[in-house]
Amino acid sequence: MTALELIAAGLGLINLVLIARRTIWNYPFGIAMVCLYFVVFWQARLYSAAGLQIFFLGSQLYGWWYWRKVTDGSAPVPVRRLGRRGRIIAAAAGTIITLGLGLTMSRLTDAAAPWFDAGNAAWSMVAQILTDRRHVESWPLWIAINILSIWLYASQGLLATACLYAVFLCIAAWGWDNWRRAAA
Repeated sequence: MTALELIAAGLGLINLVLIARRTIWNYPFGIAMVCLYFVVFWQARLYSAAGLQIFFLGSQLYGWWYWRKVTDGSAPVPVRRLGRRGRIIAAAAGTIITLGLGLTMSRLTDAAAPWFDAGNAAWSMVAQILTDRRHVESWPLWIAINILSIWLYASQGLLATACLYAVFLCIAAWGWDNWRRAAA
């Protein structure tokens, strides 16, 4: 556990609480968090997770722009449910990205946990896009991702990050409930 990991974890905690509360002000914390976690994950040889931070940086910027279209920051953003077609697309994307990343990481790198890391990264991309697009269905994905992340990061000695994801798991359950009620 390093100071960099602890700072990234703290920023991540603030980011997720603000997302669950549906406030646009989550994005500055998210941007800082993903920049720091790129370094943390690269040093731990979790290359899919490190690469995911690059995706998250772009997604944070996109989400900030997208949420800004519906609020000036003084009120929670409106949320909505994903349709059947959207669920099918999300499931296909998560599966295809997992297979592609898993094959790449297992064959071309010395990744510490290539398939778990790939699945975690792939489904995180899908969940992040759903979050940025303000879909309630992002939260059940985050719950599953957080469960996998706890094990993955603890197995690599990233204990502060594993603990953060345990807290994220609780916040994701709260966020799911909050967003479901707001979308009803």
